[in-house]
Amino acid sequence: MYEHDERIVMTLDAGGTNFVFSAIQGCREIVEPICLPAASDDLERCLSVLVEGFLEVEKRLPRLPVAISFAFPGPADYEHGIIGDLPNFPAFRGGAALGPYLREQFGIPVFINNDGNLFAYGEALAGTLPEVNKRLKEAGSSKVYKNLLGITLGTGFGAGVVIDSRLLTGDNGCGGDVWIMRNKKYPEMIAEESVSIRAVRRVYQELTGKDASSLTPKDIYDIAEGTAEGDQQAAVRSFNELGEMAGDAIIRALDIVDGLVVIGGGVAGAAKYILPGIMNEMNRQIGTFAGASFPCLQMEVFNLSEKEAFDKFLEEKDKMVKIPFSEREVHYACHKKIGIAVSTLGASRAVALGAYSFALSQLNIL
Repeated sequence: MYEHDERIVMTLDAGGTNFVFSAIQGCREIVEPICLPAASDDLERCLSVLVEGFLEVEKRLPRLPVAISFAFPGPADYEHGIIGDLPNFPAFRGGAALGPYLREQFGIPVFINNDGNLFAYGEALAGTLPEVNKRLKEAGSSKVYKNLLGITLGTGFGAGVVIDSRLLTGDNGCGGDVWIMRNKKYPEMIAEESVSIRAVRRVYQELTGKDASSLTPKDIYDIAEGTAEGDQQAAVRSFNELGEMAGDAIIRALDIVDGLVVIGGGVAGAAKYILPGIMNEMNRQIGTFAGASFPCLQMEVFNLSEKEAFDKFLEEKDKMVKIPFSEREVHYACHKKIGIAVSTLGASRAVALGAYSFALSQLNIL
């Protein structure tokens, strides 16, 4: 959408340990990223690092940037650029007006959002959504997707929703927040307790009866692959259960969103063990008191990471029907279908592209 746009946006990858600064033009990173320590426990030092990083990027640009745009962890009032009480950023306790501060320093608009939202926006404008629509058109299908649910699997359970090229932020900045949905396995818990790094570790420990506190998801993935010592079956089941719990939340979101699903984030590297759990959950049946049974989703779900499933997804099954008492025919979209894919951009790139595209979309409105 913005591949040929000449405007430049400075971006930031904000981690609790390091800040990585960069700039994007025409959907391409145009400077070598600059990495500086975050100083997350000292507000004055943290703000100084942010200014230093963006100033260094600005020096390397061929022209002045039109905006700063990046993801930052919540809770936050993203619309007004205020960061709230973050566990790993004690410097921001009580609320810090980060956006207004940077705007005063650089004299350009500053846009801040969460990574789930920007991941979804990047995938909707420059990743999965346009790629799937391109493949459908090449296959001769008339189907065009406009909505997308982006899911991030990592330290937490994140998400973002894009409706017809517009990011759903919500009236309170809480649009797309799946992490706080009810947990299928533990109804009094939030979904994130079963869809996160800590969930994989906990389930593996429960299944093996051995201390897993020192294991990372990569360690457990290696055990599942048979390349590291451990209980291979328990490792596979740990990721599969995460998929089942994520699938339950995705179903609830799709009842409203009705669009493609793309998964990214660090834990998504184990997608081969997670997707079966998601697909099984999304294909389950639900019933009525009268004894009737229905698929839990109105749409047929395809795992787009599998070639055979993708090929079937591309098939055109719609048909033409006659208008009553007429010889004329009209198109009947009788095949309801959605696909679930794994990000090929990668979460970091999708978030950066999302931040860039969001800034330009907002500037176009102003």
